[in-house]
Parts: sequence; structure tokens; C-alpha cells
Amino acid sequence: MVGNWAGIGAVLSFFYFYEKLANYIPFQIRDYLATLFHKVVSFVNPYDQIIIHEYHGENMHRDELYAASQAYLSSACSSLARKLKADLGQESGKPSLTIDDYEEVIDTFRGVRIWWCACMHFPISQTISFYPGEEQRKFYRISFHKRHRKLVEGEYLNHILREGRDVTVRTRQRKLFTNSPSSNLYGYRSSCWSHVAFEHPVTFDTLAMDPKKKREIIDDLVTFREGKEYYKKIGKAWKRGYLLYGPPGTGKSSMIVAIANFLEYDVYDLELTAVKTNTELRKIFIETTGKSIIVIEDIDCSIDLTGKRKEKKKDDEDKDKKLPPGMEEKDENSKLTLSGVLNFIDGLWSACGGERIVIFTTNHVEKLDPALIRRGRMDMHIEMSYCTFEAFKVLAKNYLGIVEHDLFITIQALLSEVNISPADVAEGLMQKNLRNEDVGACLMNLIRVIEAEKEEAKKKAQQELAAQENKKSSKEESSVEKALGLEEKN
Repeated sequence: MVGNWAGIGAVLSFFYFYEKLANYIPFQIRDYLATLFHKVVSFVNPYDQIIIHEYHGENMHRDELYAASQAYLSSACSSLARKLKADLGQESGKPSLTIDDYEEVIDTFRGVRIWWCACMHFPISQTISFYPGEEQRKFYRISFHKRHRKLVEGEYLNHILREGRDVTVRTRQRKLFTNSPSSNLYGYRSSCWSHVAFEHPVTFDTLAMDPKKKREIIDDLVTFREGKEYYKKIGKAWKRGYLLYGPPGTGKSSMIVAIANFLEYDVYDLELTAVKTNTELRKIFIETTGKSIIVIEDIDCSIDLTGKRKEKKKDDEDKDKKLPPGMEEKDENSKLTLSGVLNFIDGLWSACGGERIVIFTTNHVEKLDPALIRRGRMDMHIEMSYCTFEAFKVLAKNYLGIVEHDLFITIQALLSEVNISPADVAEGLMQKNLRNEDVGACLMNLIRVIEAEKEEAKKKAQQELAAQENKKSSKEESSVEKALGLEEKN
């Protein structure tokens, strides 16, 4: 016993004097001694270690294996830890427990004991940091016996990644992302996206649409979701494009929500006006994840996507301004272009990741360049039309809880004559229903709304007809005046 304590005392004395003399020893010798010491320790120590850092790379992206490990330990090993950390999980919106810093737990995999420890490192820095917590680096340390190294490297790490992903999917809160301004894309741990919880209640059951058309869309989504091997077989990226077009208020945004809720995907709302260059667009795309929907709403209003070359217009101020050689080309190439958007949809960069859906919406499909919406880029074109009688019955069931009524015949006749959006029909049903009035009063209010829309459409048509007649008469008068002027000259 005395001999053991003497040995420990000798080791402690060695470290004490080494620390004192380290400043006087050349760094080459210090490095050599440190390497030699680690070799001796690794020869004597029968355990190996694997370190999983939270962040990696130049831009300090969060490591997926670290996130999977955190989810795995929270689910499988938190009951074994004596020191836990509780917080309101951003993913699930519910309290979650994880092992606290410097806490150690033991996991068992196929009879093999594996030690996990949540660690934190504070490297010594000679510079002043403007980013709070920049030097705080978290990591997990896995320890195991050397004879089990192949099992840990070959099977255990894949087991952790697979189980951690499953736990994340089961407990995660789906998110709605929006892209950050260009000025926020660069910097320490900068992110292209910010997000909020995605909790919209719209589903295909509540979507006001023809049931046959709705079934076609659902079948297409199911085919896509289960088509990973098929896409791999035919040599295509696992993605699909949908073009939603139609007048305002016809449910294009509601369709996006219904698709996201049906597939349980995150939604990335991409605002193209905040993207300045094609390079930024690629950077934003790389930051998206699988099982997601990338949405560009009102794409005809976002940027010029006509595909036509703009004629150079020079104002009086531009005539006096002379740019250095090559600057004009650089300025044109640094902008977001149709070519950049096309590459974003189905170019080389579109193959990054998998299981993605791209959705465009527009009120004026005729304004878009045909190359942007051709099949293969926008695989399915979905027209969101005015409210039909079948769509009205869905709204009546949602808002009033009825499937039949004597006034349905009158409403059906009016809807066949009037173009009115589902949003206007829903508003007509909601106004009276919020006052707890009976079903008949709600339907009568809707009939008045549709009749008012019918009268408004009739007045608008008369005004357009009068405008055309005035334009026609003015042309005839001008032609007569020109003819009289020619006669006078002759």
C-alpha cells in the first residue's frame, strides 16, 4: 500500500516540476516529450477514445453525429445518469432531459460496455473575442476497450446515428424557415435561415378542392415519398416540383401547408428578393435539409424570370459615367439570374441531399419563362381554380358541420355563374357563424355575398365593354381626321 502511494506521489511530483520547467524548455523538446508521453500512456492504457465535436468546418456547422448522439443519449441513457440537464426543447416544444456537462454514463451494445462523457473545452486564446461563448467547445468522449474497436467503428457509430435520427424525427417540432438577408450570411456561426415552429392546422381533409383532384395530388405525393429506390434506379435526384397557379384567394398557400402536414416535412420559405447573387442562392440551398419543402411564392413578382436579355438603357447620367474594363460584365454576373434559378431547381446543386419538394406559386403563369416551369423542373402543374360546388361542400362541412341543406341547390346554381374564390366563400360562411347564428342564416349570408359578387362582375364587364367601345370610336374619329387632313393637303 505504501509502495502504491509512493508511486502516485512520484507521478504527481513529476507533473508539478514539469509544469514549472515547461516555460524554460524549447517548444521542439516539449512537443517531443508530449508525443512520447502519449505513446507510453496509450501502450499501457487498454482503452481507446473517440471524440465527437459539436461544431466542425470553417463555418462551424453543427455536426449531425453530435446531434444524433445527443438525441440518443437523451432517449436511451438519461435514466442511467445521476446529473441531468432539463430545458424546453426547441425541436419538440416539450421539456427534455440530457446528461449534464462532465457527466459520465455507460451504454451497452451487444454485451460491450461503452463509456460516454459530455465534455467541454476552453482553449487558451491570446486574442479578444467579440462573440460570447466562442471559446466554449462541447464534445462527447466515447471510451471503450481496444479489442472492441472494430465493433464500435463499424456498427456502434452507425447504430447511434440511426437511432438518434429516429428519436429526432419522433420528437421534433417541424419548422418554418425564412432566409436571412445577404448581410447576415457571413460571420461567426452565421446561418442562412431563421425559423419558427410550424403549427398550421390545414390538412387535405379541410382543403376546399375537388375530391378527385385532391386524390390525384395525394397519390402523387405518396409515390414520391416511397420512391427513393426508384429515383436511384432511373438516375434522378430524389426531388419533385409542383407549380401552383391561379387567381388570388384560391388556396395556393393552404395547399402548401396541406402537403407539408401530409408528408410531415419542414418548410423553407425562400424570398428571392433577399438573394443578391447566384452564389448566395447555392449557399442557401446547401443549408437546407432533407424531408423539406422549398417554397417560392409569387415567383413572377420576385425577380425578372422572362429569360429575355434586357436592352441596355443609358440615361444622361450613365453616359458620363465610365466603368473600368471588365466591371460591366462583373456587375451582370454578380446578380441573381434565371440561369442561377434553373441550376437551383435541377442543376448539379439540386442533387445535394434528397427527399425535397420545390413549389412555385404564381397568379400569372403566362408571365413565367417556359424553361422555368417545363416538366422535369415543375413536374406537376396544379391549377387552383375558383370555388366549385364540390369545394363549397368541403367548406360547409368545415365551417357549419353539414353535408346537405335545402339552400345547396341555390348556391350550386350561383357558383356555376360566378367566379368567386374559396377565401371569399369561407369569409361569407364565417361572418354569421362567429355570431352563433343558425345554419340557414349563414347560408343566406353566403348567397347574398355571391349575388353581390355577381353584380360586381356584371358592372365590371359593362365598364370594360364601354371602354372598348370608346376606344374603338376614338380610333374611328382619328382615322376620319387623318383622311380629312389628307384631302385638304391634296
